[in-house]
Amino acid sequence: MGVFDFFRKKKGTVEIKTEDLKQFTSDMQANAAALVKQFSETNLDFSIDSLQALDEIIEENMHFFKQADDETKRKMIIKIGSYIFEVARRNFGGRYFWYDRLDQPILVTGQPEFEMSLLAYEKVKGRFMNGTEDNIPFFFDGYVQGVNNKENKMVV
Repeated sequence: MGVFDFFRKKKGTVEIKTEDLKQFTSDMQANAAALVKQFSETNLDFSIDSLQALDEIIEENMHFFKQADDETKRKMIIKIGSYIFEVARRNFGGRYFWYDRLDQPILVTGQPEFEMSLLAYEKVKGRFMNGTEDNIPFFFDGYVQGVNNKENKMVV
């Protein structure tokens, strides 16, 4: 998570160098891979359909999340959010950036033709806190529709 920490220290606009972007992407992939390994009995294959299984994992771990300390919660959000980001990136492309306003990564797809942006960490936290009203497959469908329609939109 070194690159994430690097971007968190910056304020304002951060110009990402090529080597930093590669490390940032690598960190995201590593976090997603850790989740896949942790839930190896589940079909987390980076397909859009696998987000239903991911949503069920969240549902099954809500009680644990609510009783966990802040650092454990943060790690859970990062792993699950990274998986969602990687499903989006692997299926639709895009680049990672750091979004200062919410102090978290953002995936931007479609540039320069359009700019469909995805913020996953807030949705994962909301899913743990609010239950099924923050359903992950429904949330992701909004992103898919935006990409397919070449919209300039942010999905949070």
